Amino acid sequence: MKKIFLIFSAILFVNFSAQKKGKDYSEILKSKNIYEINAFLRDAHPDDPRRSVLKPRVMEMMKDYIKNAKPGDTKVKQMQDWLAMLKRRPSTKISFEEMNANIKKKQIAKYQKELQVGQAAVVYTPSTPQNVYIAPTTPATTTAAAIPDTEASEFNMLMAENPVEHKNKTVKILNSLFDNDPNAKECIVMIENKSDCNIIVRMEGVGITKYRLPVPAHGDNSVVVQKGDYLFTSIVCGAQYASQKTIQKPLMVALGSSAKK
Repeated sequence: MKKIFLIFSAILFVNFSAQKKGKDYSEILKSKNIYEINAFLRDAHPDDPRRSVLKPRVMEMMKDYIKNAKPGDTKVKQMQDWLAMLKRRPSTKISFEEMNANIKKKQIAKYQKELQVGQAAVVYTPSTPQNVYIAPTTPATTTAAAIPDTEASEFNMLMAENPVEHKNKTVKILNSLFDNDPNAKECIVMIENKSDCNIIVRMEGVGITKYRLPVPAHGDNSVVVQKGDYLFTSIVCGAQYASQKTIQKPLMVALGSSAKK
């Protein structure tokens, strides 16, 4: 009787927690949706008894999806990653620390490659000041709006590092990525540009401390900065961006979103 009461209490607790998050998992045992079950496993209490039923079910569903997927299906890689994670852990939930570690690992690999093969690893095609970004149309709009790329010349200048400058910058970034000293006076800032436009992110600190970081469309770039308070500003496809940030540890900022579907 006591065991039944504990199970019932656990289910009530999970349902209450899910409702607070705006998610209703009351019918989750009937679900045949991979994404819905995967979300439940991430959100549910570790002791929820429904886990023992749903985890093996969603793993089988993922295996079936991978087996029957058409060539070139972009979801296959995601399903494979989730399946690998579920074999090792209760869910596909990734902690903030793990996410940062993955980003750091990718950045180290990227800059180590650049250091080995030289600046040729950086593929960049300069744009002209006359280039424009064509804003996507909406149901209420009949014509697309053209936004002039007023920062094209400055962007090209910032991207056009000579080999020595590029090597020195790469070494500095790698040193920062490997440095775990909390007392270090500098740390790395990575900007991910998800938009369809090249951007320049400006970081203004106290006094004359300023940084300009060019970030290609659908790309990323990094810079090592002095720790402190900064005002981040940018123009992302004609839209103004501004945010105050305190930098005391490595930081990643994602800006913009692609209009492409």
